[in-house]
Amino acid sequence: MRKLLIFTFTLLVAGPLLAQETLNTVVNTLKERITLSGYAQAGYTYNDADSPDNTFEIKRIIFMAHGKITKQWSCYFMFDFNDGGKLAELYTDYQILPGLSARLGQFKTPYSIDNQLSPSIVELINNYAQSTCYLAAVNGSDKLCASNGGRDIGLMVHGDLFDKLLTYKLAVMNGQGINRKDRNNQKDVVGYLMVNPSGWLSIGGSFIKGKGYAMADSEITGIKAETNYHRNRWSMGAVLTGKKSSLRTEFLAGKDGNVKSNGFYVIGCAQIIPKLEAIACYDYFNRNTTLEAKQSNYVAGLQYWFYPKCRVQAQYTRQEPKGGEGTNLVQAQIQVRF
Repeated sequence: MRKLLIFTFTLLVAGPLLAQETLNTVVNTLKERITLSGYAQAGYTYNDADSPDNTFEIKRIIFMAHGKITKQWSCYFMFDFNDGGKLAELYTDYQILPGLSARLGQFKTPYSIDNQLSPSIVELINNYAQSTCYLAAVNGSDKLCASNGGRDIGLMVHGDLFDKLLTYKLAVMNGQGINRKDRNNQKDVVGYLMVNPSGWLSIGGSFIKGKGYAMADSEITGIKAETNYHRNRWSMGAVLTGKKSSLRTEFLAGKDGNVKSNGFYVIGCAQIIPKLEAIACYDYFNRNTTLEAKQSNYVAGLQYWFYPKCRVQAQYTRQEPKGGEGTNLVQAQIQVRF
């Protein structure tokens, strides 16, 4: 009886200690292997176009989780809680060799320099240039591909070579956008290559070659919904980065069926005083080179980084469509990130 009491007492004392030790081990392991982050963007927009905007709005509420399974194997999850919520990215990466990794899942389409950047660091409140939004299918301006956030589902090999002199991405993707199965029997081949000869200069290009399935009628291309069409794109550009200033420029072109489009942008950012930067951008896009359906945007603004990764932005955009009356866009935005 005495031995039984001693054994029971030992369990009562040691049990919670062992449970606490196990819990601490689990928590420490999770802290080492899982990184959580996120950001939110909200602001105000005034646009005096034919359908005017005069509204406060929440643009993004992003949550991200990066998990390290092994030294070579990881996974990534991104969800946008805004406007009902949607899965933005979900993929797994495996490093096969130094400079060679494979990615499977839903991720950013490796087309254009602009599209590879997070909205949390892009200078423009509208995020990307007109040509990027249309040709990379970011915001729904391309009705054929519909809005997919510049992302797609597929398989990609990627990496950095020769001490990061070359950065490459080569993917096979559905071409249909996020959270959507392929609607035809064709896959898109997407390639991206950047040469980084120095710490301040990167030069490169990208392409998409594939066949799309039209999600809606397009008056710009004349392509009807629920039909297959050739969907090809290419781009070339450069990034210059200094201690207190940066410049990014790119030329993009596409062909949907027999309709060609092209665009060009240059974005500059310069520090005025510590934490305060001036932004200027020229953004040109022609959605149909035959019809001359083109527009030029001129952007000027300021952004203040009041905390690491957190900023306040204010921008004015003059929008000049060919054959139409120019309009004015005024925007302000605050970003918080952890």
